[in-house]
Amino acid sequence: MMKIMRHRWQVRFVHWVTALSIFILFFTGFGQMPVYKRYFVDQLPGLGWSSNYLITLNIHYYAAMALIFTSVYYLLYLFLTKETDVLPRKGDFKESLLIFLSMAGLAQEPENDKYLAEQRMAFAVTAFSILGLIVTGLIKVLKNLPETSIPLSLSFWATQIHNLLTVILLLSVVIHLLAFLIKDNRPLFSSMFTGQIPLDYARHRHALWIKRMENLDL
Repeated sequence: MMKIMRHRWQVRFVHWVTALSIFILFFTGFGQMPVYKRYFVDQLPGLGWSSNYLITLNIHYYAAMALIFTSVYYLLYLFLTKETDVLPRKGDFKESLLIFLSMAGLAQEPENDKYLAEQRMAFAVTAFSILGLIVTGLIKVLKNLPETSIPLSLSFWATQIHNLLTVILLLSVVIHLLAFLIKDNRPLFSSMFTGQIPLDYARHRHALWIKRMENLDL
């Protein structure tokens, strides 16, 4: 079966480091609340540390640094390579509705580019959430530093926004994973490991991308 490269190793590197850091941030972030001791999570093998505030806080900081690194790295990658296919476009919302209606047999799926319209929208939500979490997280870090004065109102709202964006990011991750339950999306899952997808699938599902690639070869 002929295949085509969909994701370079740089994209896969960013994806998996970001995914791992977000998972650690979720786990350690919730661990800074007394839920793990209350619900005996810290009694599970290897998780005795999970209810220790200082340990979870330090791990949270390290994971945040990894997330900031991959975010800056990916921004530079997009700027240098000009690979802007993943960025949202005008009309993405309408196109996403058509794709969902096509799954129910109520409309014909439009020709898709390298990324589906809902993938571009999901990227925008995820990127916005991560950016907001980084900014509000840095404010929370400054609040904990000695001899640093942060207005109480700024600290309060940074915490509230940080918590809200955490919920939004968590929901977007869940939706992202549930999307692979849809049969037409499943070939995309393996591409995050191998970087490749079947050419026949790409011609069928991402016709605009393939046409553009063929025109570049001419």
